[in-house]
Amino acid sequence: MKRGYTRARSTFGWYFFLFSILVGCERSRSSSTPASSEDPLPNFIFILADDQGWNGTSVQMQPGKAYSASDYHETPNLERLAQNGRRFSQAYSAAPVCAPSRYSLQLGKSPARLSLIRVGMNTEHIDHESEVSIPKALKACNTKYVSAHYGKWGMGSDPKTLGFAHSDGATQNKTGGFVNNPQQWECTHVEDPKKVFSLTKKAIAFINERVDREEPFFLQISHYAVHSSIQSRRETSDKFKGKVIGDQHTDVGFAAMTFDLDKSLGMLMDHVERLDIAENTFIIYMSDNGAVPNIPGARKYERSYNYPLARGKWDAMEGGLRVPLIVCGPGIEAGSVCNIPVGGADLLPTIVSLAGGDPNRLRDLDGGSLKAALYDDNVRSIIRSVRGLYFHVPYRNSIALRRPHSAVRIGDMKLLKFQDTGEIKLFDLTNDLAEMTDLSDSLPLVAQLLTTNLDNYLHGVRALKWQEGITWKNKPLSEINSYH
Repeated sequence: MKRGYTRARSTFGWYFFLFSILVGCERSRSSSTPASSEDPLPNFIFILADDQGWNGTSVQMQPGKAYSASDYHETPNLERLAQNGRRFSQAYSAAPVCAPSRYSLQLGKSPARLSLIRVGMNTEHIDHESEVSIPKALKACNTKYVSAHYGKWGMGSDPKTLGFAHSDGATQNKTGGFVNNPQQWECTHVEDPKKVFSLTKKAIAFINERVDREEPFFLQISHYAVHSSIQSRRETSDKFKGKVIGDQHTDVGFAAMTFDLDKSLGMLMDHVERLDIAENTFIIYMSDNGAVPNIPGARKYERSYNYPLARGKWDAMEGGLRVPLIVCGPGIEAGSVCNIPVGGADLLPTIVSLAGGDPNRLRDLDGGSLKAALYDDNVRSIIRSVRGLYFHVPYRNSIALRRPHSAVRIGDMKLLKFQDTGEIKLFDLTNDLAEMTDLSDSLPLVAQLLTTNLDNYLHGVRALKWQEGITWKNKPLSEINSYH
């Protein structure tokens, strides 16, 4: 158990928390205008892509900047979602790899706070029964909410433990066709690539049942695409073989897989419109982390697939963290853009707010509600219990930066700190999106301020501390005593 922070709650504590959220929801609904207790509760559809980079779609995530969209991939349905909703130009995953990022999305806490910082970790230290997830928080707002998870789970425990009434179980990458060999980057042709269509059909069946029963719902579709192994329909592959490749993106199979994923999104959007529930349904599209830096799987960084973002999946440079995020729903201005830095941990409090709840009653969160930023262009920052966005990668790997490191973003500035030597790098992301110019010597006071913020945060949540030889894989944390 972490000092100063409650890792788990007793059964009594969970029931007390459930009651407090329920009271907060009722107070919020009763005081809001023009909504009333008779207004229908909103539905939520959360589509989570796997390893899809910030510029991995044909949506310009930063309007007017051609580099923020792919010069080869085509995602017309995601373009339609963006045209009907709001895109976030500076959205971040909570981690540059999937498991910690997915935990943060569900629990609203950073991987550093959760002591869950990489794939392959033992998760016994997380009390999945007691942690408050999106389904549990929605159930506390109104007991009628029903939640489902289809696709890649990629976490510990089971979806049911986190409150999902319907799911595919504790699935992993291999369920979606992943095989860890060199052939994973060679496209194979199947009718249901990465299960994108069968997952969507399950989702549609779930929606139909909820609509028939007049039950509000939270539906999460965690796609296996666009993670390797690469799969697509043959006709989609042929389409991209006949298209001139881009300067930035060149892989036919990857483009085809991206297009098939987008096709499934269109099926879902069309069905929501046919059921006439679009006016009461939020559709949220996001990726779990940045793209693999080079396709097909090259480990040389001559030019990242995320360019101009630096590097990619596995480390805390912009290419590993910045992701597409688009939200469409009731009252959101069509085609609008938000340029505020937001993070994966913001999802839980945002959904609670949109459902009429009070996210301030959630404990030990790192995220804050994006509700105001969804509707008001004058919002300049997200209110959180902590200042800034924090990223913690305290281990070496053989692929990315290869050094244990952490990062913090506050305002336009981002600081990277290497845990093995204490070396720091400071970047102004407004003028240096590629993180090429280190300003730590020219702006020493800013560098010191961000370093202090980062160190204080890591100590405050008693984050895992790097030591030579520790990989954080497999062993329970009780056997590894290394904390900030």
